[in-house]
Amino acid sequence: MAELTPAQREAYWKKTSRLMWIIMSLWVFFSFVIPAFAVQLNEIKIAGFPLGFYMAAQGSLIAYVVLCFWNASAQNKIDEEFGVEEDK
Repeated sequence: MAELTPAQREAYWKKTSRLMWIIMSLWVFFSFVIPAFAVQLNEIKIAGFPLGFYMAAQGSLIAYVVLCFWNASAQNKIDEEFGVEEDK
């Protein structure tokens, strides 16, 4: 692992922190905001199922999996940019 200067460490943490807050905001959106509007979303039908039901049963779970893979990929890019990636 490369030794980072204090300025590089600060830049690395700034990018990592920004990514973390974006992922956390999206998680809150899919966990709390979407379900809060479930009644209104149920007026929209997808394949015969109300959208509120679909988002609770499948949509949010799919979003969480996508967020996990996106987080891993984005963090790997940040790690590579600063030369602290785990495997080459």
